[in-house]
Amino acid sequence: MPTNTRHTLALLCCMLLAPAAQAADITVYAAASLTDVIKTIATNYESEHPASHIKPSFASSSTLARQIEAGAPADLYASADKQWMDYLQTRQLIDKSSRKELLGNSLVLIAPLEQARTVRMVKGPAPDFSGRLCMGDPEHVPAGIYGKQALQSLGWWSSLEKRVVGTEDVRTALAFVQRGECPLGVVYATDAAASDKVMIAGRFPADSHDAIVYPFALLPRASAEARDFYRYLQAPAARAVFAKAGFAVLTP
Repeated sequence: MPTNTRHTLALLCCMLLAPAAQAADITVYAAASLTDVIKTIATNYESEHPASHIKPSFASSSTLARQIEAGAPADLYASADKQWMDYLQTRQLIDKSSRKELLGNSLVLIAPLEQARTVRMVKGPAPDFSGRLCMGDPEHVPAGIYGKQALQSLGWWSSLEKRVVGTEDVRTALAFVQRGECPLGVVYATDAAASDKVMIAGRFPADSHDAIVYPFALLPRASAEARDFYRYLQAPAARAVFAKAGFAVLTP
């Protein structure tokens, strides 16, 4: 093969491979309740930034925080409560200066659509129902922690505690109720809104639990591309996605 031809082919190969070589992976660890909105925002971002690839990982905030502590290569962490962000901050595992509270949420009691019911969310006897109550693990999962606080505030916890199914994250609790395996469940309002198989049986009073706040932060290893995506999460386009899903969009 003539030398010029070989050089031309080599140049073409380099040009074809260049975009792949320049592609930047951005690893986002986000609370399970953010699954739908982060996926939507990531798709929108990638359409505008084809050289970037968002790699989201969703689980309970506690699970993700422990994974980061163990050395998981995340660029950005989004927690469903302050506790687990504090956990990483005290261990100097986040970029403290980047920490911002971006979202809020509310807590609801849900039932399968086929078993629609209305529950009065007031202090007094717990609602009368047969079966289990599904919610995030009240010892570790933020939705479960908020849920336990709310049930205690209403005076229901002592009678329901032994019937609680503590799940690994809030979306698992939602799934149990969707399948009718639990007649009632405690989830965020945004989780209930994301499902067409459940209905809201009642809304917990806002003062029955700690304020539900989602702090976001970059990790010290975050790349320039990850920092750009973090700025995008705070921009009007992303804020509109959060608001449409039912989150309270806070001013950082």
